[in-house]
Amino acid sequence: MKTIYYTAASLDGFIAGPDNSLDWLFKLEGEGDRDYPEFIKGIGAIAMGSTTYEWILAHDELLEAGKPWPYEQPCWIFTTRKLPAIPGADIRFVQGDVRPVHAEMAKAAGGRNIWLVGGGELVGQFHDHGLLDELVVTIGSVTLGAGAPILPRAITTPPLVLESAFPMPPGFVQLKYRVDHG
Repeated sequence: MKTIYYTAASLDGFIAGPDNSLDWLFKLEGEGDRDYPEFIKGIGAIAMGSTTYEWILAHDELLEAGKPWPYEQPCWIFTTRKLPAIPGADIRFVQGDVRPVHAEMAKAAGGRNIWLVGGGELVGQFHDHGLLDELVVTIGSVTLGAGAPILPRAITTPPLVLESAFPMPPGFVQLKYRVDHG
């Protein structure tokens, strides 16, 4: 089982624009998500921050027809605010230290991987406690200049280990990094 941050980002390192917009991502051509069906099959639990959760709720037009929530796996939403639940979805609102929640997620995942959907600050907390194993970042061929960074942390010692780089022309390249916990 791995804990994986799987995300898309601009060439200059932002997962969303200054207004939390992902319009830049949907305008790109290419198959930046072609590995997603295989990736999601290996996921047993999901974590995300409240901004990501609210973005999904606000963009229900992107969901499959008749499906109010895109994930079958149990999902932990880290928030300090009261947020609306989605009937029929296995959503658990949590706050505080990521370590006990990670242990709960690992148990629920049943040997499959944990996906940290975002945002970067939440993923940084998992990293800070040695709970992040891998980053899979699909880089789009645009720059945003500002916005939500991939990871608002300095990770220098030990550095991330590049395991693969895969072009997805014309607009994407996917980078896979292993996180060593020195």
